[in-house]
Amino acid sequence: MKASTFVYPWDVNGDPEAPARIAALGVEQVTLAAAYHSTRALTPRHPRHRIVTAEHAAVLYPADGRWAGRELRPYAAGAWGPGDTFGEAATALAGAGLQVHTWVVLAHNSRLGAEHPGTSVVNAYGDRYPWAPCIAQPATRAYLTDLAAEAAVRPGASGTELESLGWYGLEHLHAHDKTGGVGLGEAGQYLMALCFCPSCREGYGRHGLDADELAAAVRTALEPVWQGAPSGGGGWADIEKLLGEKLATTTRAYRDETARTLQEQAVAAVRAAAPDGFQVLLHADPVSYHVGANPGVDPAHILSVADGVVVPCGGGTGTLTPFARQGREGAVVAANFPVVSGMGGSPGTLAADAAEARRLGATELRLYHAGLASDDDLAAVARALRTLEG
Repeated sequence: MKASTFVYPWDVNGDPEAPARIAALGVEQVTLAAAYHSTRALTPRHPRHRIVTAEHAAVLYPADGRWAGRELRPYAAGAWGPGDTFGEAATALAGAGLQVHTWVVLAHNSRLGAEHPGTSVVNAYGDRYPWAPCIAQPATRAYLTDLAAEAAVRPGASGTELESLGWYGLEHLHAHDKTGGVGLGEAGQYLMALCFCPSCREGYGRHGLDADELAAAVRTALEPVWQGAPSGGGGWADIEKLLGEKLATTTRAYRDETARTLQEQAVAAVRAAAPDGFQVLLHADPVSYHVGANPGVDPAHILSVADGVVVPCGGGTGTLTPFARQGREGAVVAANFPVVSGMGGSPGTLAADAAEARRLGATELRLYHAGLASDDDLAAVARALRTLEG
């Protein structure tokens, strides 16, 4: 199975040994960040630093002239990524014989929400989620589509992997987070992800819903959850139970349509900018109402639009089956396994996990994340990949 590992440019630039070390893992490819959200990252082997703090979402290359005069535009990186850090790293990695895919994070940008609060998802209580741009807003959709095309098609890249190309919700890694006091469950998370910005209010109206009445229904449905009542074991039936079948079904139809059309537009924009043979993959979850970095999609639809998907498998490989069942010839179904043990990954079981993923229809592997992993974790990854080759 072809394997690729995620890497940041700052894992490579300034460390002459990094490309060969990554290639020695047994991967054929790297998925290299070109546009990324804010983060604080460990660099356990870098000769110049151990911690990199990316203060805000940014592109890791010089943005071009398409953004001139536009209110919504990508931010340049600070000291953690000045100039064309993507290009520098891509050149070094290619020199070690590795293929390069761009890693592009889209609808996840806290600085955008802070500086342009009107772009953010607004929940039924009127709270804004600055990390979550609302993908229903025309200006935001135009920004995300152009960012996808620009960040994906960088010199030296043979493909792209688009993350967060869909709805984002309440769940979000955040400094000193204190949101876990009430167990929302899958149903509560869905209700807290419903957006009531002007664009979404208009969208609900087109689907026959009164936005004020819907927001009131969401608040009423959540009241027992705030009091401690369980929201259910997970699944769409629990959402219908809380909100009512009609409201739940109609909101889902609106949100699915909004995400689906954005995905179509973004992939088309990437293809228009890319050379022949350029591969376009989406980070995706097979349940269309799920939100976050791996937004929900309809498997049959997304595999008719993109060349494949990168599927989170840290919680199990069952997420692969709905994509593999489509049986589209040549489609990539990449099983994404966390391999950083300190972050909950399991590099020691990677060989068995990957074998099971292959049995379920995975065609490739993604490994998160070579730059963050310890030496012991990387050694375990190398052993697992040798086992799979054997």
